[in-house]
Amino acid sequence: MDRETRALADSHFRGLGVDVPGVGQAPGRVAFVSEPGAFSYADFVRGFLLPNLPCVFSSAFTQGWGSRRRWVTPAGRPDFDHLLRTYDVVVPVANCGVQEYNSNPKEHMTLRDYITYWKEYIQAGYSSPRGCLYLKDWHLCRDFPVEDVFTLPVYFSSDWLNEFWDALDVDDYRFVYAGPAGSWSPFHADIFRSFSWSVNVCGRKKWLLFPPGQEEALRDRHGNLPYDVTSPALCDTHLHPRNQLAGPPLEITQEAGEMVFVPSGWHHQVHNLDDTISINHNWVNGFNLANMWRFLQQELCAVQEEVSEWRDSMPDWHHHCQVIMRSCSGINFEEFYHFLKVIAEKRLLVLREAAAEDGAGLGFEQAAFDVGRITEVLASLVAHPDFQRVDTSAFSPQPKELLQQLREAVDAAAAP
Repeated sequence: MDRETRALADSHFRGLGVDVPGVGQAPGRVAFVSEPGAFSYADFVRGFLLPNLPCVFSSAFTQGWGSRRRWVTPAGRPDFDHLLRTYDVVVPVANCGVQEYNSNPKEHMTLRDYITYWKEYIQAGYSSPRGCLYLKDWHLCRDFPVEDVFTLPVYFSSDWLNEFWDALDVDDYRFVYAGPAGSWSPFHADIFRSFSWSVNVCGRKKWLLFPPGQEEALRDRHGNLPYDVTSPALCDTHLHPRNQLAGPPLEITQEAGEMVFVPSGWHHQVHNLDDTISINHNWVNGFNLANMWRFLQQELCAVQEEVSEWRDSMPDWHHHCQVIMRSCSGINFEEFYHFLKVIAEKRLLVLREAAAEDGAGLGFEQAAFDVGRITEVLASLVAHPDFQRVDTSAFSPQPKELLQQLREAVDAAAAP
């Protein structure tokens, strides 16, 4: 990084109230992190996790990944032959040309059939009667757990979402996306208001990102969020009366090998500029746990409002609201408690082992931080009237017992 670039970067971060060494400016006023050796986990926490800001990491951070060596031809394009030799699997595929609510309908096909389609799509000048199909949300790590595809960057290693699902051994939030130039993902915020990271194994993406709250100005007069923020329909002030209040998005052109960090609650839309393969993870930890809990409360309120007319006539109305919420959002208050419990018990074990060894290192400090954040959210969950209606008789430990354990651990960790 030259002196002029570094001076611009320092000035930018001082304006944001953060001081991050080894960081410059990417186009669109999104910070660009160039050198792995000059950027620590503490720098990432201070510069991006705490202020909840996006950034782009250079391709140097993914240089040694197996996928970047084996999934890509010398010309930098997807190596279809290698993928076909290596993976015999059924994958989910979205049709980018068809709107289904604010998303795209999906079908399942073999990877071989999808790659055959992709090759034909390219040969036909990026056109097909079947539309533009996009392989999305392929759980490659779940299907091929020993495959040498990537190395998890240390900045994203505190990943409670996948830690929880790995403990249950039923699911994960690690995905591969692959599609031709022109494929895209409609406007959305990530599940549970999680963080996400995305690496282009090959190809380029254009990202349009909006800070939390900005999406409210993009709603139409019925309260719906847009499907496509590039649509001319947003200029219709009758349909979108508040659109003029929305600022322009932060725009990123992500090159091959680069890694984008998407903060919690940032709505975004993503377009593949080339034939592109990417690896994407959603993750939650102590820095965005409160956002996840706030989102779940909002989701339950939305469900309750939607079915409010049956409140007095439907037996177990509150229970049915939790069932509907889980169907719509992927989790309800009961499962959220189990999520907190699994992570809490793992962190309490770390603190007990550290106390037995009479030592405090980075693991102890991270566990103490995690326990503190879980305690705050669990206290709010336990006090919530709708959680108090959940049958917790079979829970072990009981929520109030776990909360007491956590409070005692917080006090012990803070003791001199």
